[in-house]
Amino acid sequence: MPQFYGTEIRSRLLLGTARYPSPAVLAEAVRRSGTDIVTVSLRRETAGGRQGGAFFELIRELGVRVLPNTAGCHSVSEAVLTAKMAREVFATDWIKLEVIGHHDTLQPDVFGLVEAARILTGEGFEVFPYTTDDLVVAERLLEAGCKVLMPWCAPIGSAMGPQNPVALRAMRAAFPDVPLIVDAGIGRPSHAATVMELGYDAVLLNTAVAGAADPAAMAEAFANAIEAGHLASGAGMLEPRDMAVPSTPVIGKAVFS
Repeated sequence: MPQFYGTEIRSRLLLGTARYPSPAVLAEAVRRSGTDIVTVSLRRETAGGRQGGAFFELIRELGVRVLPNTAGCHSVSEAVLTAKMAREVFATDWIKLEVIGHHDTLQPDVFGLVEAARILTGEGFEVFPYTTDDLVVAERLLEAGCKVLMPWCAPIGSAMGPQNPVALRAMRAAFPDVPLIVDAGIGRPSHAATVMELGYDAVLLNTAVAGAADPAAMAEAFANAIEAGHLASGAGMLEPRDMAVPSTPVIGKAVFS
């Protein structure tokens, strides 16, 4: 099982909590996913006034670990302040760090991300940075004190699936001992299986489950696909070949006259 900052996790699926049709649907999706960790946007929920308290109570009742995030933050100062507020509310040093730099793609501002990560790790936070698949940025985040990396495979909510498998494979090869979680852009269980086959440790998703016609069933489908991809990665998959290779031997075959 993977470990994030010394905490062993049973499920390789991390689930977001936004955009579900109802609290009951969210609760059932979490249950059927088998997840240990859900992400929560402190900024989004506190903006809901009194509803925020009820939402936080629901999350506590689910019995899963909370990974607060700084979703919607576009500056270092905003992200750092949101992280500090989240630590007070949820009594955890974990934070999923987002510093958004582009409004259309929601691509991270990697310069601000590294700066914010350095500030937060210096104050005792255990940072899960939402980043790109750039190896240099990854190095800078590790130097800043991050012990987990969360590269995207496509823009948030796009459901496009892995857009650059070569880069994702290179990141896995470059950091074999760093927990890597693919975050953002996954739309189908097959996408999740694909990135897990590359050797990733876990997948974080939200929109693909919350936006499904049956979120609970989709959550279970993703959980199964992630486990299948992980098992396949460890089993040693065949690489593609240019020519056909017969599965039945041709030597000693029966000859009919």
